[in-house]
Amino acid sequence: MEQTLRVKRFDPENPGASGYQEYTIEVEETSTILDALIKIREEIDGTLSLRCSCRASICGSCAMRVNGQAKLVCKTRVNAVAPNGETITIDPPGNMPVITDLVVDFKPFWDKMRAVEPYLRPEGPVPETEYIASAESMDHLVGVVNCIMCGACVSDCTVLEVDSNFLGPAALAKAYRFVQDPRDSHKQDRLSVLNNYSGVWDCTRCMQCVEVCPKDVNPMGRIMKLRDLAMEAGFNNTSGSRHTESFAKSVKKNGRLDETKLAVDSMGRFNVPALLDSAPVGLRAMRKGKFPWKAHKSSEPEMVKRVFEKVEGE
Repeated sequence: MEQTLRVKRFDPENPGASGYQEYTIEVEETSTILDALIKIREEIDGTLSLRCSCRASICGSCAMRVNGQAKLVCKTRVNAVAPNGETITIDPPGNMPVITDLVVDFKPFWDKMRAVEPYLRPEGPVPETEYIASAESMDHLVGVVNCIMCGACVSDCTVLEVDSNFLGPAALAKAYRFVQDPRDSHKQDRLSVLNNYSGVWDCTRCMQCVEVCPKDVNPMGRIMKLRDLAMEAGFNNTSGSRHTESFAKSVKKNGRLDETKLAVDSMGRFNVPALLDSAPVGLRAMRKGKFPWKAHKSSEPEMVKRVFEKVEGE
């Protein structure tokens, strides 16, 4: 069948000429996006640059954006993306500098990985053979260990689009792996670092990392768990932790969220500059009815309270 691919091109020596180029080729019913791109490179345009290796969803080299969303193109079939022959748009992964065409520089990705110290830091006597961890204690880490470092989650992270300092979903998921490893002796130190700016509280829970992960690592879920662990470890003096506590307290008490109190509690009652900066947001929220002008409670506050008590009891 005939298929058209609209591929982003980038020439570092002539950035002004960068843009999209369309290729129309014959593909099989079973062809993947990667098959199509390789055919273009081998039969039509030998200057097209892309990364690939295993073709089996193992190496993670071929992550790129297909119709705006990150995918491993070696496991993405053409007919799954364009069942009726629609034009398919291919872009390089996002949130990383483009080197040429569909190839990006992974240095920011690896810098963030190194920043979370992705290795065990045990203490005490060195064992004669190896550090032992029970199967039970490691079961919950199986999912995060499946990460193949493809960068799909980083590509589509909406926070990294606006703040490159954010550690990002891949690095934070990797951090969770070591925070929860029973052989590591620096859980408190790790959580202290992750509790700072650029760490776990910067995630907006947009779920894009969960959506695009080809190995079901669930980075956002790991980040949310790291928040819980940080608070349990006593790291509560951040706007993020205060926001979480205020949210739960407000809903438990009233059966609904008091947005006004949430904003004040999160930023700090005496943090006047931050409160003034948020004033425009507050005014927009009022116009949308998010800030009630009078006290309001849920019609079933006791039912909501019982839900909280049950969860807290567990």
